[in-house]
Amino acid sequence: MAVKIRLKRMGRTHRPFYRVCAMDTRSPRDGRVIEELGYYDPMVKETDARAILKSERIDYWLGVGAQPSDKMKVLIKKYGTNGTHLDEQKAALDRLNIRPEAPPPTKIELPKKEEPAAETPADEAASAEASAEGEGGSEGESSES
Repeated sequence: MAVKIRLKRMGRTHRPFYRVCAMDTRSPRDGRVIEELGYYDPMVKETDARAILKSERIDYWLGVGAQPSDKMKVLIKKYGTNGTHLDEQKAALDRLNIRPEAPPPTKIELPKKEEPAAETPADEAASAEASAEGEGGSEGESSES
């Protein structure tokens, strides 16, 4: 299967939005994707904030032989792993308050059920004696009946 890294058009009329996708070359432009690798929004005013790419996944697909389209070659060269515009992109994203990737999920700690406190050695000895007396008394009572 030949894989291409290309743009998948989304959005409405006169308001384009593109997802960067790894796709089979035989699938249509807006068809089934193998993996989504980022997005490109040409309507953003800050030029360097238009493309957000998952560099490590793009490097993987390029490593296994995927071919980028012409537009994707330019975007990868600018905003890929060793991109020429990475500093400008970071500054533009900070100005627009855009986070390039979702923060990692936070771990929610559920309240723990209260477990009975461990008995101290003195308490264990006292409870053992009490149970022994209770058992001995019950034996004596049953023999008297």
